[in-house]
Amino acid sequence: MVDLKVPSHCLWFLADWSGFAGSAGLLLFPVIPWPLCYFPCPTFTSQASPKQVAFTCWRVMGSVMQRSGHGGAGGESSTSICASWKPRGLIAQGRAPSSVRGTTWMQQILTLIYSSGDPEPVTTVPNWARVPWLEHTYFEEVLQEKEGSRLLTTHLPQPVLDTALRTAKPKVIYVARNPKDVAVSYYHFCRMAKFLPDPGSFDEFLRSFLDGTVHYGSWFEHVKGWLGCKEELGIFYITYEELHQELEASVEHLSTFLDRPFQEDLVGSIRKHCSFASMSENAMVNGSLVSQEILDRTKSQFMRKGIVGDWRNHFSALQNMLFDEKYQQEMESLHLHFQGLME
Repeated sequence: MVDLKVPSHCLWFLADWSGFAGSAGLLLFPVIPWPLCYFPCPTFTSQASPKQVAFTCWRVMGSVMQRSGHGGAGGESSTSICASWKPRGLIAQGRAPSSVRGTTWMQQILTLIYSSGDPEPVTTVPNWARVPWLEHTYFEEVLQEKEGSRLLTTHLPQPVLDTALRTAKPKVIYVARNPKDVAVSYYHFCRMAKFLPDPGSFDEFLRSFLDGTVHYGSWFEHVKGWLGCKEELGIFYITYEELHQELEASVEHLSTFLDRPFQEDLVGSIRKHCSFASMSENAMVNGSLVSQEILDRTKSQFMRKGIVGDWRNHFSALQNMLFDEKYQQEMESLHLHFQGLME
């Protein structure tokens, strides 16, 4: 198990999860390490009390987990909120290293599974309120709004949640994607995310991605961490490509895993409201509610393409070769299959 060292100003995080470990009924959807912190938020200062934190994203660099925040959006005043929370009957949704589209897509699918296909939640409630992020401090208020099971999203690495997972025994859905498409999607997100450093050229970003020095760290380590305990923790593993190719079967398997009823009209609702075209027009998920000061949509769109294999439009022959070498070196023992990865 990886020993994650947390800076002194982040000790609240460990305290939070020691309390969380006793929570039952958790559905965790581990998500790709994407720094999705994009709505009104307070300013982070390193002098903040361990119990007062700013709205932030997480950065994993080697064995060190750091927090990095950005200023409030839309000129709103900076505030701090208490990070100590006592979840009750929590169901969390998250996702593996993937993409903005993939994360949002699964949030939509699971919301509709739990609403039995009723589109009202996905058309009237922002996705960050429906499926809040574990690592963002605003989620405490969301969790207090209702009792019972809940969906949560997270990009956190498995070792950070290990104690909670083994104690609470939640249901975990882990979604992975062809890492070449991940790199492309992540690059365009970093271009538009004004709270992140300029990613430079795609070649520069890709080298950082392979080295694991991008925000949230190594894709390879994240996937290995979660899948390394797949059987032991009963994690439901699915790929972005499977959702594209076999949506109906995927929804049926997800429904069975979640002990939710499966009906054909549920698939119809998901096809309608979870299509790329529909989500691109849906303000609850397309990023249009986020301030331009946080996501610069002149650089890229939040909902960009939503296709399989877009990496072919970005990778040079040399980049593809270097990526394949790194992938084989890091992932050979897992025997994973991603459509169109090794070409």
